[in-house]
Amino acid sequence: MSSGMGAGAGLATAIVAGALAAVFGGSRVQVSGPTGAMTVVLVPIVAVHGADGVLVVGLLAGLLLVGFGYVGAGRFIRYVPVPVVEGFTVGIAAIIALQQVPAALGVQAHAEKVLVLAGRAARTWAADPVWVPLVLAAGVVVAILVLGRWRPRWPGSLIALIVATAANSALDLGAASIGHIPTGLPAPSLPTVPWAQLDSLVLPAIAVAALAALESLLSATVSDAMSVGQRHDSDRELVGQGVANLGASLFGGIPATAAIARTAVNVRAGATSRWAALTHAVFLLGVVLVAARWVGEIPLAALAGVLIATALHMIRVSSLRALLGATRGDAAVLLVTASATVLFDLVTAVLVGLVVAGFFALRQAAGTARLDEIPLDPGDHTEEEQALLDQHIVAYRLDGPLFFAAAHDFLLELSDVSDVRVVILRMSRVTTIDATGAYVLADTVSRLEGRGITVLLSGVQPAHEHVLRQLGVYERLAHERHLFDSTPHAIAHARVHAARITHPPADGAAA
Repeated sequence: MSSGMGAGAGLATAIVAGALAAVFGGSRVQVSGPTGAMTVVLVPIVAVHGADGVLVVGLLAGLLLVGFGYVGAGRFIRYVPVPVVEGFTVGIAAIIALQQVPAALGVQAHAEKVLVLAGRAARTWAADPVWVPLVLAAGVVVAILVLGRWRPRWPGSLIALIVATAANSALDLGAASIGHIPTGLPAPSLPTVPWAQLDSLVLPAIAVAALAALESLLSATVSDAMSVGQRHDSDRELVGQGVANLGASLFGGIPATAAIARTAVNVRAGATSRWAALTHAVFLLGVVLVAARWVGEIPLAALAGVLIATALHMIRVSSLRALLGATRGDAAVLLVTASATVLFDLVTAVLVGLVVAGFFALRQAAGTARLDEIPLDPGDHTEEEQALLDQHIVAYRLDGPLFFAAAHDFLLELSDVSDVRVVILRMSRVTTIDATGAYVLADTVSRLEGRGITVLLSGVQPAHEHVLRQLGVYERLAHERHLFDSTPHAIAHARVHAARITHPPADGAAA
């Protein structure tokens, strides 16, 4: 209803998309259907293109999701760090709980942001307190939590809803109920395609597909963490969500994605197979065909209590405590992601979390890069020769990644070495080189060569040679005979320079 498509479209989506995603999706416990996150994307589409535009967007998004699955795009979810997933989970739990505040207090409130919504509801209630909805919601929360500990195999949510509904009706408590529910499903049909506006629907379809993919894969990751032995197939999940969106659009539904709140309820109720999500869709179909009148009597406050209890169950205190105490970076990523989820939206939160996680990962990787001065093996040389080598030849070993976050400090420091004729840079332990690292290295070589200091490179890995050659590092050397496969060859050549002897062709030099 918030999207402007009506309650019937939402029920059609929950039934059709829920059943198709349960059968074709990659998670055994995921529940799919209409979601609040998707509603935010759909509102402007409905306003500009109308209902047919939304149905076409759903079809296009479904095709895109199937394509994502078949090209293996689902594997990218594995690169989302655990603190981002945990922060997202905490943020979603907070959103679920905050969204229920108006219903739990028995007041009307509207706002796009959940913090504003909860604040307005609290102020409205405080101006004229009504205790029945609050007592019902609190009673359902307590009942679910107690039954979850005392009788974990019992369907605590269902028992609490039945008792709350019976009490509200029998005692005439007056708490607002769900009310009228549409009966029946529309016949499947292709939507009228607005061909003249089709190009303007492509970008909305991409946005819908991206949100559906991200929310579904993150929800599947969260459900894996909430259950024992569950592991989803990311690519199959994308295909399943695509099929679900195609089916929902044919039945007049809105674009669907995995519903994190319903998935969490499903897992907490003990689901272990696809039959649970499929039963969810079949049960909803039974409601619209047979039991709409009775289900419409369920108090909204009782439903709010179920979702608040679910939100509490989603937060795993032990995991949260472990991550907050692991490193400052992990704690920062978790808190930033959770805050961004509540304050902004799902996509923004994940992107911000990934950026912050990437920053700390780069800082940690940069901290592993080292430049160590290493002694030259004196071998059979006389003390005089060794003194000459000690005075005029310096060998450095570069360890770790040589990239933009790590290159500047120690390479610029290297360019300030003095009283040296030859500098040997041992590159065999360099793990990564990017363009910035290569440019700084080239600048360092130029500065040293400009001061009359010969620079020799040894042990450059074949994987790095292309980058160094492409970005001009080799051009800054006196000539390419200053490239060596091994350090002993480089040291032998350095001794020639240090002794100011005209050197023969360097044996072992690498072109």
